[in-house]
Amino acid sequence: MLKEFRDFIMTGNVVDLAVAVILAGAVGLVVTGFTNDMIMPIVGHFAGGMDFADLKYVLDPAVIGPDGEVVEPENAVMWGKWVNSIINLIIVGFVLFMIVKAYGNVRKKKEEAPAPDPGPSEKDILLEIRDELRKK
Repeated sequence: MLKEFRDFIMTGNVVDLAVAVILAGAVGLVVTGFTNDMIMPIVGHFAGGMDFADLKYVLDPAVIGPDGEVVEPENAVMWGKWVNSIINLIIVGFVLFMIVKAYGNVRKKKEEAPAPDPGPSEKDILLEIRDELRKK
């Protein structure tokens, strides 16, 4: 059973899937960083200098005691972070669309390549032999 498991793990498909999952995690971090650190400051600049990650709807404000400590934390709907997530999704979707489209174009070009000429068929060869024999 261990040998079967080892053979399963070492097949190309499983290794390729593992690499893809690890790479997807890294790409996710890059896209999140790109959105939060590059795109959202630009959007915030044109939206009056606001940071979308800080936008929220407060349901219950924080209760602060006389000593300045938070007795009850704030309860809020963090809709700005959700907007950031939607923008992340759109960027990832667009990048994946471009990758799949480029892959499809490359694959289509390979399929369109003409097949080499197979030469005369067996029937044509037999007909030529017959014609040669008739000439003699």
